Amino acid sequence: TVLMCRGKATQDFKGPDCRFVNFKKGEAVYVYYKLIGKSTELWAGSVGSDFGYFPKDLLEINHDYSNEELELPTDETDFVCF
Repeated sequence: TVLMCRGKATQDFKGPDCRFVNFKKGEAVYVYYKLIGKSTELWAGSVGSDFGYFPKDLLEINHDYSNEELELPTDETDFVCF
């Protein structure tokens, strides 16, 4: 897993289910994956010890770690709650 960038949440976010990570405005969010395919609006990352998906629009990037974009093909099974 490559840490791609760090950003700051521009507003509160509460995900619809357990696949998503929740955060409050101003919290630091670490981005590990930028998803392509059906879910281009979602990135995956962590806030504290929680990991999950979140809408990329809610993040203001303030530090890039990796110059190589890591793009993962996604399909429906990537978005399943257990």
